[in-house]
Amino acid sequence: MSTATVSASPSLPVIMTLAHRELVRFFRQRNRVFGALGQPIIFWLLFSEGLRGNQLDYAHFFPGTLVMILLFTAIFATITIIEDRNEGFLQSVLVAPAPRWAMVLGKILGGAAIAMIQGLLFLILGALTLGLDSSSAEIALAVVLMGLISMALTGLGFTIAWRMESTHGFHAIMSVFLLPMWLLSGAFFPGGGSGWLAWVIRLNPLTYGVAGLRHYLHFAPQASRGLNAPGPPPLPPVDALPPLAVCWIVTASFALLMLAAAWRIAATRTTGDMK
Repeated sequence: MSTATVSASPSLPVIMTLAHRELVRFFRQRNRVFGALGQPIIFWLLFSEGLRGNQLDYAHFFPGTLVMILLFTAIFATITIIEDRNEGFLQSVLVAPAPRWAMVLGKILGGAAIAMIQGLLFLILGALTLGLDSSSAEIALAVVLMGLISMALTGLGFTIAWRMESTHGFHAIMSVFLLPMWLLSGAFFPGGGSGWLAWVIRLNPLTYGVAGLRHYLHFAPQASRGLNAPGPPPLPPVDALPPLAVCWIVTASFALLMLAAAWRIAATRTTGDMK
């Protein structure tokens, strides 16, 4: 038996156990389940009414809202790293005879799974209320892309949370860095034009995840959904978005980079490890 097989075989139970623990902890806290899904739905409905009054089709903003669900659910899921350290559970995992990458992958898979559950529920809600015109292949590819986005964002949250000793600092980072990252992803503001803001949007890796979902998620016009609001102006054509291949390459690279960053930072010692 090869050395790689021996080292990988005990790591799989560690990965699955930690991922399963994240899911169990999430579903036992019903306020988290309600908040993770309820807040984006309310946010989306409020925006939809305001945008409809301005003759804008709010189906255009659905992919951005979907990415918001993935972002906040994945990021909040990584708060458990701080809680595990304060409760002593993380220290037990760190001294266990298992590689650090198994712990990292298990935590990230658990957080990404929670984000995907919320994202898929919201996608089903949008399909039922807005009339999804995408083909089965497009929906399947959109789900795969959502998985990559979830992995990337959970890895980003892991990298930030590992150095934090309190949830207060994590919330501050989220407000200053992660919320603008979502707002500057083209979720609500177009990424075209020139100037420094347009360049920030182009350099934001989350922009390409939102654009990729816009490539795949198509909705029926307002008239076919029985809405009496005036017809909206035509949406930006798909050709105006970044090419689909670029969306996949950037999103996959973002996910791999965040996994590598989480693995690397987990290999360093922090003062909280000795609590």
